[in-house]
Amino acid sequence: MMPDDCPTAAAALSTAAPCLAQDDVAALVRRIYGIEGAVTPLAGERDQNCRIETGDGTRYVVKISNPSEPVGVVDFQIAALDHIARAAPSQPVHRVVRTLRGRTRDSVVLPDGRRSAVRMLTYLDGVQIRETPRTAAQRRAMGTVLAGLNLALRGFVHPAAAHPLLWNVSAAHRLTDKLDGIVDAPRRALARAFMRRFVDHVLPRLASVRSQVIHNDYHLYNVLVAPDDHDRIVGIIDFGDMLHAPLVGEVATAAAFHMAGSADPFAGPAQFVGAYHATLPLVDVEQDIVADLMATRHLITALISEWRAARYPENRAYIMRHNPAAWEALSQMADLSRNEARDRLLTELRKGTDNDNH
Repeated sequence: MMPDDCPTAAAALSTAAPCLAQDDVAALVRRIYGIEGAVTPLAGERDQNCRIETGDGTRYVVKISNPSEPVGVVDFQIAALDHIARAAPSQPVHRVVRTLRGRTRDSVVLPDGRRSAVRMLTYLDGVQIRETPRTAAQRRAMGTVLAGLNLALRGFVHPAAAHPLLWNVSAAHRLTDKLDGIVDAPRRALARAFMRRFVDHVLPRLASVRSQVIHNDYHLYNVLVAPDDHDRIVGIIDFGDMLHAPLVGEVATAAAFHMAGSADPFAGPAQFVGAYHATLPLVDVEQDIVADLMATRHLITALISEWRAARYPENRAYIMRHNPAAWEALSQMADLSRNEARDRLLTELRKGTDNDNH
């Protein structure tokens, strides 16, 4: 069974996202922000997201939160962006747009009577990395930029930062009851094996690692690069999975998305982790479990997406977008020992150490 806080953690993933008509969104933005603009829907799993473009070409993102999302969590995400703007203004993140009344958010009553928080952010121009060719330089740039973001967030605190979230690799054991929902027997056995690896080797050590507020969803959909230079990062978006959690989980989560698209599934993650480590070094215990947590990210991706897709078949394509790669990665790691996976992931990091010793 899941711990007591997991119904809260699961609520936003088991509650349908708001779905206001575009005309209603335009009217909402006009009323709250005094902004007239054309509305374009944007993808989202839990919230309703829209781009607003004014007559002079200025663009914004309006987010209508899932009704089950606690207002405190919304305030946490807003406060984090405001903190980054003050602490590290060069970081390529959204800025929070104030309402006509000078507030960071407002609310709307949905047609079914539920209430949702409404906020607006500046729009970040750029190309999603998923639409560009992968390169070693791009992966290293991603590692360096994430380390900078984590340094900017170091020391940031908020009462809602420790909220329960199923997309948290350090709490993967909360998803144990989802294993039975995997219909395919070999895949179910594979998932059980990696859950055991997490529970036996990672969970007991998490109390000894550094924790802070992390982005927790830094992947190819949520990082933007310049149209004319795919190695230059110009935007980090979607802070919806942010929380206070082990820092090594941030690195592992991000590294997991670099396994696909290369003959050696560890080459891309190793480049990413090496660059991250050069800016924000991982300590010994973090180095020892980062590969385990990379596998854990694939595990929770498989478990949550299978569960969500069955529950919301109308949004299946979006929910399952990372599912095939997750199962492929777990299969690739299945025959490796923990130490083998760790050593392959840390190749570039240790290369740098070897060079320092010569």
